[in-house]
Amino acid sequence: MAMWQRAATLALTAISIALAAAGAAHAATAATTANPSPAGKPSGTPIQLALIEGMSGPFANAGAAVERNLRFGVEQVNAHGGVKLADGAHPFELVVLDSKGSTEEALTQLRAAADRHIGYVLQGNSSAVAAALIGAIDKQNSREPDNRELFLNYSADDPALTNADCSFWHFRFDAHAGMRMAALADVIERDKAVKKVYLLNQDYSFGHDVSSLARSTLATKRPDIAVVGDEFHPIGRVKDFAPYIAKIRASGADAVITGNWGNDLTLLVKAAREQGLDTKFYTFYGNSLGAPAALGDAGVGHVIAVAEWHPNVGGAASDAWYAAFRARFPAAQDDYPVLRMPLMIETLAAAMNRAGSADPTAVAKALEGIRFDNGFHAAWMRADDHQLIQPLYVMQMEKAGTPGVQFDNEGSGYGFRTVLTLPAERTALPTVCRMRRP
Repeated sequence: MAMWQRAATLALTAISIALAAAGAAHAATAATTANPSPAGKPSGTPIQLALIEGMSGPFANAGAAVERNLRFGVEQVNAHGGVKLADGAHPFELVVLDSKGSTEEALTQLRAAADRHIGYVLQGNSSAVAAALIGAIDKQNSREPDNRELFLNYSADDPALTNADCSFWHFRFDAHAGMRMAALADVIERDKAVKKVYLLNQDYSFGHDVSSLARSTLATKRPDIAVVGDEFHPIGRVKDFAPYIAKIRASGADAVITGNWGNDLTLLVKAAREQGLDTKFYTFYGNSLGAPAALGDAGVGHVIAVAEWHPNVGGAASDAWYAAFRARFPAAQDDYPVLRMPLMIETLAAAMNRAGSADPTAVAKALEGIRFDNGFHAAWMRADDHQLIQPLYVMQMEKAGTPGVQFDNEGSGYGFRTVLTLPAERTALPTVCRMRRP
């Protein structure tokens, strides 16, 4: 019997507690939560949420994973009575619009959502797309105040989106790249064996962000560390990373910091193993969809990642939430729960209950400062910049069954153990946002 199935069998009572806690979050405020008892099926007009994401093309699997996580959140809200408004209880309805991974197509789908008067737009798998959507929504809301849209961002982590380019109509539920980098640097700070670091990143905006953030963060936390390489490579086009590994070896680097994801991360770490480079890789996405299985033994003890949660966080409430997700999506290839996505849906429902309205302007005001606590993950939405402040976990890849790794990822036999837990207040960074409110 799979480990998650054993956990589900042992934690039936805990699952009920976790689901009840999710229901309670519908009415969460800074100080209170509602009665978590399940309610009847909501019968009001559905409140539509437009997911604009690449559902076809080379990143279709990532889009499908997002849809599963958001649908899980929608189902939890609806199972606990939906959104309670003056005219009764309303269910959420997820409307999936395929951007095909294109900014232009994403803007076309945004217009389609506005034409259908869908007030809530969900996206995250590209910061460039997110920035374009935010700009278009700002214009839409100014031009058509009776047809406003609110943008909920679950993954686009360009720091500028909640700093210099912040918008009242945008809320980010992921830690931005600076917050993730600071968490990784906390681990590097404690590892006195690291004296030299090599920066290797994909040659586009995010890769350059990671490079600059790594330099500035290390200068503050470990000024003794020398950056012995800072290189960019074409995104998705390198088939053989051996030449890069040779440069890393020649530099004498003790660690590599990379924002690489997908095949660019897999091939990089595998090349390091093949070339006998025994160094750690500090990554943003080493635990991402398909990565542990693709990395295999090459990642064990070498790949470190950062996220707001992972299945081996531990505790009855966390284990029960994970078991509930796996019960809903039992296929091994669907085993990619991303806590912040269902949390975003729960928090949106709580804001609507708080506002007593599904109007985007009223809901945006209700989201400011709102708190969420499902029993194992406490977070709040900072009003200054609309950045969610939540715990972060730095974790290291290991074989399933080793201490701290009860669950593997996607049936791969590999999982992650926590090496550092940062409570929410420790993850907050200053903002230069100057919010203009309607």
